[in-house]
Amino acid sequence: MLENEVYQRMIQQREKMSKSHKKIANYLIENHETAPFLTASKLAKNVQVGEATVIRFAFFLNYKGYPDLQRHLQEALQRKMTSAEVLARTTDENDQTEHVVKEVLSDDIQNLKMTLSQVDAYQFERAVHELVTAKRIYIIAYRSATSIGQFLEFYLDLVLQNTELIRQADGVSEHLLDITNEDVVIGLGFSRYTKRTVEVLKYVKQRDAKTIVITDHLMSPLVPYGDINLISSTEINSFIDSFSAPMSIASALITALTRSEHKNVEKRLKELEGLWDTFDVFYD
Repeated sequence: MLENEVYQRMIQQREKMSKSHKKIANYLIENHETAPFLTASKLAKNVQVGEATVIRFAFFLNYKGYPDLQRHLQEALQRKMTSAEVLARTTDENDQTEHVVKEVLSDDIQNLKMTLSQVDAYQFERAVHELVTAKRIYIIAYRSATSIGQFLEFYLDLVLQNTELIRQADGVSEHLLDITNEDVVIGLGFSRYTKRTVEVLKYVKQRDAKTIVITDHLMSPLVPYGDINLISSTEINSFIDSFSAPMSIASALITALTRSEHKNVEKRLKELEGLWDTFDVFYD
């Protein structure tokens, strides 16, 4: 396992490393089964260096940042961890809960920065265009990813009136029976990925529907089935995923779409305001 490229880079660059970088490299090599699941802040704490030093270490090894280095470390393990295993490997019984909010928000900031640095503006613009011109929009998002799917469905259907989140996995075939190349499917999935999400994306691709994938990295099994792939970082020092970045991607898609179609959207929102007043929807 230590013959993997990521570890070979550390070994080959050892003589050029600073004292702090050597400490990080030694820790990663000695703890190769647990270290890949630590966030930058947690790794820094364990090695007793600054978080900025950990980030600089990733760049020193010619990775795009710590999340990129972390993915290579995880891939070197060559197997998926269960939720229980990830929790055990990222939690110390001596960790204090009083520091959790600062730690998690810091991780979210890093995820947003990483996502911003790797987002492809051209792919994003293509995604907006496909949504604007789609006859129907279907959203595939299971388990925890459903939260982002519901957010997208609410706002896209509010302004476009053509969007559906397929909620029941068993009924997916009936919903997609008449799908065509004029339709768009948004697939959301993050490690650990559900088989059903992959299967549905594979099916709609066979039906020539256009696909937009929102996932956590290019090694995701959803990526091969995406005409457009929007990558967002979700790493956090927990068994859960951080959805700050993918939710921001969803918000950006909705905002860009409404700006592109602002006249139609403005007209629809005015009509909706009258309806909301009639049914006394909002608290005054």
